[in-house]
Amino acid sequence: MVEKVKIGTRGSSLALWQTRLIEMQLRRLYPDLIIEIEIIKTKGDKILDQALSKIEGKGLFTKEIEDKLLDSSIDMAVHSLKDMPTELPEGLALSAITKREDPADALLSKNNLDISELPEGSIILTSSLRRKSQLLSLRPDLQIADIRGNIETRIMKYRQSNAQGMILATAGLKRLELDSVISHRLTPELFIPACGQGALAIETREGDSEIIELLSPLNDRETEIAITAERTFLAAMGGGCQVPMGAYCKVENDKLQIYAFSGEMDGSLLLFHSGSDTAERAYELGQAAAEGILRQK
Repeated sequence: MVEKVKIGTRGSSLALWQTRLIEMQLRRLYPDLIIEIEIIKTKGDKILDQALSKIEGKGLFTKEIEDKLLDSSIDMAVHSLKDMPTELPEGLALSAITKREDPADALLSKNNLDISELPEGSIILTSSLRRKSQLLSLRPDLQIADIRGNIETRIMKYRQSNAQGMILATAGLKRLELDSVISHRLTPELFIPACGQGALAIETREGDSEIIELLSPLNDRETEIAITAERTFLAAMGGGCQVPMGAYCKVENDKLQIYAFSGEMDGSLLLFHSGSDTAERAYELGQAAAEGILRQK
């Protein structure tokens, strides 16, 4: 039995909240387990003056943490799953995916206006090409401005700006008990979130059987199935931060329903696909979604 583990994480309040959630769950399961947390700064944390889509390289929020895993400085890493590339470094594995929080995006707007109600030419803050593409498809008149930083910093910047709105992930706001700032939850079947949004991933070394066994009770099978379809879609599309795309898969009574899109950055063209299949065919559902969109190009 493992006696001590070290968990690697980013240092934002949300990343620490997520890591402490995992720590709490592990302590409940293994009261005698000694748990340490190591904060690791990633490239995405260091470069705050550029949009994510303009920063070269993959794993902007994971690489430095994964390096620590590979050299055995830490035993596991907690990530927001939407930040994880579909291809992991050799020797690493996703060993648990926790029960998903609300996957939807959220609109913060002055006077609690919905997207359709915003004044013409309104400025909306987001650094996500996926969000930008969908916003401009709905409202080509909107002006989209980049914003970076942790959730609290972005809310502060938004309140001090002349922007009429900002888009954030509902999950992060809920976890930090900031969901009172949400004006409108954007239905994920219609305004499609990032693949894996709302779910946490615990990454380990591939052959570390004791650690993997330790984490097995934390894995949520329903979330894992949905995420498999979403990440299969993303991998098949060759996607990352540089291309507007997203997918959302929901599980109901052992049936899967996927909603996926890919679009132009200016919102002038959005290609959608929806499909369903059985839970054991999550991989095939994700693959079919990518093929359905690629056929439209």
